[in-house]
Amino acid sequence: MKFTPLSWAMGLAIATSGIANAAQSTRHDVLALEDVFNLEYANQIDISDDGDTVYFVRNRMDIKSDRKFSNIWQVSTDNKQLQPVTSGVHQDFAPVLSPDGSRLAFISTRDGSAQLYVKWLNTGAVSKISNLTQSPSKPTWTPDGKSLVFSMFVPAKPNSPVSLPGKPEGAKWADPALFIDEVYYRADGAGYTKAGHNHLFRIAANGGNAVQLTSGDFDHGGSISFSDDGSTLYFSANRHSDHELKPINSEIYALELDTLSIRAITDRDGPDSQPQVSPNGRYLAYTGYDDKRSNYENTQLYIRDLESGETRSLTPDFDRAVAQIHWADDSRGLYFSYDSEGKTTIGYQPLRGEAKVITDKVGSVSFGRPYSGGDFDVSTEGDIAFTLADTQRPADVALTKRGEALRLTHLNEDALANKTLGKVEELWVKSSHDELDIQGWIVYPPHFDATKKYPLILEIHGGPVANYGPHFSAEAQLFAAQDNVVLYMNPRGSDSYGKDFAQTIHHNYPSNDYHDLMTGVDALVAKGFIDDTKLYVTGGSGGGVLTSWIVGHTDRFAAAVVAKPVINWFSFVLTADFYPFFADYWFPGKPWEHMQHYMERSPISYVGNVTTPTMLLTGEADYRTPISETEQFYQALQLQGVDTAMVRIPDASHGITKRPSNLMAKVAYILWWFEKHGEKQADK
Repeated sequence: MKFTPLSWAMGLAIATSGIANAAQSTRHDVLALEDVFNLEYANQIDISDDGDTVYFVRNRMDIKSDRKFSNIWQVSTDNKQLQPVTSGVHQDFAPVLSPDGSRLAFISTRDGSAQLYVKWLNTGAVSKISNLTQSPSKPTWTPDGKSLVFSMFVPAKPNSPVSLPGKPEGAKWADPALFIDEVYYRADGAGYTKAGHNHLFRIAANGGNAVQLTSGDFDHGGSISFSDDGSTLYFSANRHSDHELKPINSEIYALELDTLSIRAITDRDGPDSQPQVSPNGRYLAYTGYDDKRSNYENTQLYIRDLESGETRSLTPDFDRAVAQIHWADDSRGLYFSYDSEGKTTIGYQPLRGEAKVITDKVGSVSFGRPYSGGDFDVSTEGDIAFTLADTQRPADVALTKRGEALRLTHLNEDALANKTLGKVEELWVKSSHDELDIQGWIVYPPHFDATKKYPLILEIHGGPVANYGPHFSAEAQLFAAQDNVVLYMNPRGSDSYGKDFAQTIHHNYPSNDYHDLMTGVDALVAKGFIDDTKLYVTGGSGGGVLTSWIVGHTDRFAAAVVAKPVINWFSFVLTADFYPFFADYWFPGKPWEHMQHYMERSPISYVGNVTTPTMLLTGEADYRTPISETEQFYQALQLQGVDTAMVRIPDASHGITKRPSNLMAKVAYILWWFEKHGEKQADK
């Protein structure tokens, strides 16, 4: 059968109607597929210097366009009054307050393309200050409040060595051939790349023409910071001659705004990023690590004395990776976020002495699956606004108050107050492989009855160096709403447990992470409420790798859904978008130099063992784990006579669930496949 968008849509309709209607006919108080469009979440936090007001981006799903829209809102930290700053069916994002707090700059698509806007907070006046031909990103105010600096793509002339002669005027010939000779020629989520690079620009805050500040065949972007007098701009970039084949070797650079001259501040093999000048102008803080070509290193927090040039790490013995950083107003230390045991935490690191924990309640801003992460900002008074973690709600806005997390918003009460969601419970087990402590979480069905027997869905995170935690997950809650117990875990190789734990899979993935996951399944079965004839497994990306590995090593699962997987590491490295990184960091060398190693770690090598009914699900525009990986496993399973199916999501990249209906489709197909094979198990 030819798989077309129409046949896919018809299949979705059949699958969702069978699942959703069955559930809604008996229970109206549990989460349903279409409820995805009612969910909202907060991100991109910016708190006023006095700590009285928090500005944030409020994200919602539009059911008519099947896309996310966002506006900027504000909430008072005193009385929790919530007010819109912008409105409209478009995207407003990247809010940043001016140095004096009187204006808010942001990016908006309200006129059909992304442009820079400024809102005067006292009068409510809004002005579009740019007329750019490309989308800007990361706007940052200059210290005097007179200008904004931002990053923007600058197209270059396509490199086409052949021009066909003889085309008559008005003739309709085929589109010209594409000539490619770049190392990076396509990117997941962006498609085939255009010639050009990202550069830094400056524009007057009252509007005008943008002036380009950087040049050369390098990309410039990310966080920037200014010296206290505003004469020097600090940024991170990889301006090395071998930057394409050594993609993470970035440095911190200083750009003199009067001459546009650039000098390197750091000089080592490894990524350096997030430059931030201290409020007193003396220090430059940044994050980075020494690159050892491993699958994981702890990102450290560094400071450089701008007078003496002395540089040191503030976190040399801290066994976690530093994420976002913010200086304290007195310049005596920095606030920073990091993941620990599945929770995103904010700490404070003084220039001298030990770090202390501020809160571990930071919530993820991705509500599909329960990944850690989140946003925060700090006022001059030391008030910390952040996205709040909650297993029962997507991210809200919160504030630290006397050591406690004070919730400022309740964005999803209208959508979820009348829904009974699954309880989330922490689980620790000791791996059957070596007694290593492994953490996980159980999501119970909304009306759980311990005397009953339930199917179990093991859901595996991607990465593989990433982590799940006690955060809201629309997918896990939708699984649980159909009377499934859901188990998600952080097997070895996950981050947030220290360097050694993450590096256990260095040049060794998949491997004993399989035993970690099976130990978790065994522990849940032992609790007595799992029907061990209805065990199911699914996961996406790195979780798809492990799911396909699992069905090649055991037949205990009644069915499996492998989402956007890598099946053959040899072909993956030679087709994925970021291939120089994968070959250098995930393997001991190039595929043809280590063929046996690549194939021993490839799920395709064990396809002859598979008997588990296995469905595959991948976006057709996925350039991170290209759909050719999915096709290899599907065709191999067909040759083996295994019950299999392939679901192709049209126009979807690696982030399949970027559009709400694709999240619905993913969940609906997974539940349909599991229900189908659960019924087969019952008939045996």
